[in-house]
Amino acid sequence: MKRVLFLLMITLIATVTVQAQPKNRRQQQQAQQQQQRQQTQNQGMSVRARIMFPTAADMPEDVVWRRDIYREIDLNKDANGGLYYPVEPQDRQVNLFTYIFKLALNGYVPVYEYRLDGNEAFNDSARVQMKTILDNFHIYYEEKDGKIRVDNSDIPSAEVKLYYLKESAYYDQANSTFHRKVLALSPVMLREDDFGGEAAKYPLFWVRYADLEPYLSRQTVMTSNLNNAATMSMEDYFTLNRYEGKIYKTNNMLGKTLAQYCPTDSALQKEQMKIEAELKAFEQNIFGDKQRKDSLDSIARLSPADLKAARKAKGKDGKKAKTKNERAKRSKNSSSNSSAASNGAARVSVRRQRH
Repeated sequence: MKRVLFLLMITLIATVTVQAQPKNRRQQQQAQQQQQRQQTQNQGMSVRARIMFPTAADMPEDVVWRRDIYREIDLNKDANGGLYYPVEPQDRQVNLFTYIFKLALNGYVPVYEYRLDGNEAFNDSARVQMKTILDNFHIYYEEKDGKIRVDNSDIPSAEVKLYYLKESAYYDQANSTFHRKVLALSPVMLREDDFGGEAAKYPLFWVRYADLEPYLSRQTVMTSNLNNAATMSMEDYFTLNRYEGKIYKTNNMLGKTLAQYCPTDSALQKEQMKIEAELKAFEQNIFGDKQRKDSLDSIARLSPADLKAARKAKGKDGKKAKTKNERAKRSKNSSSNSSAASNGAARVSVRRQRH
């Protein structure tokens, strides 16, 4: 009985203590508990999962073959033009730079400084604030209550006509496949000087493609000038490597760009074509040289002109062989006839001698 009374007294004291707490403190505790529960639920959950985007396969770190390449993506080319238009937002449709700019400005994706050597570094010391970029490149903005606001008309998307893109071509030995994966993007602003000379290039920043990828599925890009209904998501555009760009640098032991060890434009062009050919050859011959299966397969690979030439050569060879066979046959028949005639004459002479 005493034990029951003791438990009742403890319960009563706890109830009175809870009710005696100020209302604001109770609400604050409840909010903290709710936040802790939310953090526990979100533990281990990636950004892709939180925005209902399927997780993309990352490049393994232990690949046996890999080559990092830097490309210059010119938005004046038809293959890349979909990343440039519309220059100003139209409803929910925006171009790539406006989309990256808004994501970075609102803190959804981090951006990193573009260093003088052109190499990228994705660590905390290389991270740069958007306000610093706005000040450095004289982009107009308004700041109110600690928040930065940039008008759509002040976003310099019309001047960003170029991108530096880093991709990695690699062979995944785990599933025996060859891939090309985009690793980073750098928007480049082209600005002409007061004298009307060639536009100067101003790389703004680097952004990791892995940080940007979850959001690219929400925006589409036009893929044809003839069919405006032909569109795909920006994520598919980069995953399928639909972009086109000249190689300006590869990761090498000297750390040099192509322009640094190619003295002339023709030498630079030859080096670019050489690297492209090496990548293509590696991809096509990854399991060894492709051998033609049989004669039918070899015929199927011939062009119409080659087929015509082959038929013509075959006809000539057939005529020559036929003529040769006929000559051999006639020669054989004549020799047989002469032999038979000589044998017959001998027999006749023998029979005459017997009579």
